[in-house]
Amino acid sequence: MARLKVVQKKSTIGTKPQHRETMRSLGLKRIGDIVVKEDRPEIRGMVKAVDHLVSVEEVE
Repeated sequence: MARLKVVQKKSTIGTKPQHRETMRSLGLKRIGDIVVKEDRPEIRGMVKAVDHLVSVEEVE
């Protein structure tokens, strides 16, 4: 199954509270943090909500 590598590129300072909560739910706390998540619709939706703060690539 495919996996998504999510990297935090920008700070959450000054963002909406929902975006900060989404970042924490993804497991991202600071710039440069990397998490690998299963490629599921729930994760894709979370990433889309904060796509201006993160970069994403598919890994196996």
